[in-house]
Parts: sequence; C-alpha cells; structure tokens
Amino acid sequence: MNDNITVGNLYPKRIIPSTPSLPVKEAQRQQTAGSSFQDILQQKLLKFSHHAEMRLQQRGIHLEADQLNKIQSAVQEAASKGAKDSLILMNNMALIVNVKNNTVVTAMDQSMMKNHVFTQIDSAVIIS
Repeated sequence: MNDNITVGNLYPKRIIPSTPSLPVKEAQRQQTAGSSFQDILQQKLLKFSHHAEMRLQQRGIHLEADQLNKIQSAVQEAASKGAKDSLILMNNMALIVNVKNNTVVTAMDQSMMKNHVFTQIDSAVIIS
C-alpha cells in the first residue's frame, strides 16, 4: 500500500487546440465589421410576417407612418425590459410581436379582440 501517486503526469505536454480561436470580442468586432449599414438598418426596422400582412388586409387595418413609429417604440421599450413576445394594444387594434426578431406575428381589430384570450405572451404594451 505504499504506491507512489504522481499528479500531473497524465498529459506530459501542453495540449494545444487544433484550430486557433479568436477571443469573443474580436469575433464580435469582425462580425459587426462585416455587416453593412443596410443589414443593421433592416434588423432595427419593424417587420411583418406573411400571416400578419394577411390579417391586416383581411381586417382592413391600415397603419400610418406615425402609428408604425409608435409600434416600433413600443417594441424597443418591451425589448429593453427583456420581453420576448409582446401584446401591443393601440387604439382599436392589437398586435402580437416577436420582440427578438422585431416582427409583428399577427394583428386584429377591435371586433376580433372581444372575448379573446391572448396566450404565449410575456408582456403587454399599451399605446395611447
């Protein structure tokens, strides 16, 4: 029971990774540098899914530029609070927005909101 135990001899040489990796900040810098202004702008703009566009047309909902600006501000506010999927209530309409993707998923008018339960949202923003 007098066996010698040696610590640190399992790998006699230093292990070197086979592919060099960049530090996280350097990788992010390169990714940002590769993005054009247009790409960054598109990420910031509010988008509408195909489903939402169909619902807006079917329900006769027309959004003006000032309404779009208010919705965009509401989405940014929800994002700053850590929201993922948000209900945006504005005047006589409701929008469900995927905050991470900055995308309106569906839309409904006041008549469709009656006796309706909104599910799979984690926040709500009311715009006056």
